[in-house]
Amino acid sequence: MHFETTVEIHAPHDQVWATLVEVERWPEWTASMREVTALDGMPLARGSRVRVKQPRMPSTVWDVTDLDTGASFAWRSASPGVATVATHLVEETAKDTVTVTLGIDQSGPIAPIVGLLTGSRSKRYVQMEAEGLKQRAERTA
Repeated sequence: MHFETTVEIHAPHDQVWATLVEVERWPEWTASMREVTALDGMPLARGSRVRVKQPRMPSTVWDVTDLDTGASFAWRSASPGVATVATHLVEETAKDTVTVTLGIDQSGPIAPIVGLLTGSRSKRYVQMEAEGLKQRAERTA
């Protein structure tokens, strides 16, 4: 399964980035997250682990696999037969306007089955995160 969504946010780049990487506060601005805990403390860094609890899904530990400060980060979770990578990209497009692209990719022998069972929920959650980030960043700008 692959899903990607893009949202334009009318707020300064630094504000959007700071909101995005403050992962423990995500439950404040998106209903797709119940609890987010940085297991290795903050700020995020390559190799950091973050436990995420989402509605109707098991608690999952994500490992930060890539981090380009101010621009993007990716994290990965794995369970038997499926690996999931979530990407987060922030691009300045004009003064005080950024485009944020959030994506999710699943691979592995049972990824097609997992996609059938949870794909629509995962897509809905990614969309909720994009919209929540937009609302939060624009409100605090």
